[in-house]
Amino acid sequence: MDCNHNCEGCSQDCAQRQNPQSLLESPHEMSQIKKVIGVVSGKGGVGKSLVTGLMAVLMNRRGHTSAILDADVTGPSVPKMFGIHSRAQGNENGILPAYSKTGIGLMSVNLLLESDTDPVVWRGPVIAGTVKQFWSEVIWGEVDYMFVDMPPGTGDVPLTVFQSIPLDGIIIVTSPQELVSMIVSKALKMAQMMNIPTLGLIENMSYATCPDCGKQLKVFGESHIDEVAANFSLPVLGRIPIDPRLSAACDRGMIELFEGDWLDGAAAAIESQK
Repeated sequence: MDCNHNCEGCSQDCAQRQNPQSLLESPHEMSQIKKVIGVVSGKGGVGKSLVTGLMAVLMNRRGHTSAILDADVTGPSVPKMFGIHSRAQGNENGILPAYSKTGIGLMSVNLLLESDTDPVVWRGPVIAGTVKQFWSEVIWGEVDYMFVDMPPGTGDVPLTVFQSIPLDGIIIVTSPQELVSMIVSKALKMAQMMNIPTLGLIENMSYATCPDCGKQLKVFGESHIDEVAANFSLPVLGRIPIDPRLSAACDRGMIELFEGDWLDGAAAAIESQK
C-alpha cells in the first residue's frame, strides 16, 4: 500500500519504510560498466586526479577496458593529463566520451567548454546535475573499470556521486602530513554512511629520490600513513613519489607513458574485488 504522508517519525509500517526509494541512476542503455571505483580525499591538492589517471592507465595496461568520469567539475584536470583538448561529440543516442591514445574513455566538463581555461561558475545543483548526466547520458560502451575523479571534501557534489552512481568501492588519496588522519577519517566516514566499501589508502608525494645517491628524502616529513591505515583497518595500496618526470608527462598530456610500479598493489586489490 502506498503512503500519502510523510513517513518520518511515523509509527505505521509504511510502504516507504519497506521499500525505500533508491537514488541510484541507471547508466546509459548502451553502456555496460562492470566496476566503478571512486577516488576521493577529505581535502584538495593531494593528487586525486593524478591517482585517477594513473589507475586508469594501469588497468588498461593490464588488459582491461578502463574509463574516467571526471566529477571534479570546478577543477577538471584529467583531459590535460591525457592530451585531450577537443570538444565532446554526440549523436541522436547520447553524448560520446573522448578517447585517449590508448583507448581510455573520458568525460569531463572541460570537453564541453569553448576553452579549457574557462571557469565553471555554477551553483551546486547545476554541478551535481552535470555529474549525473556524465553517468546516465554518456554512451560509455563496454567498460571493465571506471574511475570517478571526485571533487574534494564531503559536500554537495561528492554526496551526489555517492547517492546516484553505484560505486563498488573507493580509494582514499592522502599526503604525508599530520592532517592525514583527519582527511582519511572524513572520507571514510562519508563512505560508511553510504554503505560503500573503502579499498585502501594511496599516499601521494610520499618521498623524493636523490638523483646522486638514490636516498629517499622525506620532503613533507615522516609519513603517518601506516599508523592511520592500521587505526582504520585499511591496507596501504601504494606510495607515489615526487618525480619530476611524472609531473612533466602530465603537463605534456602524456601520462600514458608513465613508468613506475607504485600502484601495482592498488591494481591487484581492485582486480581481486568480487
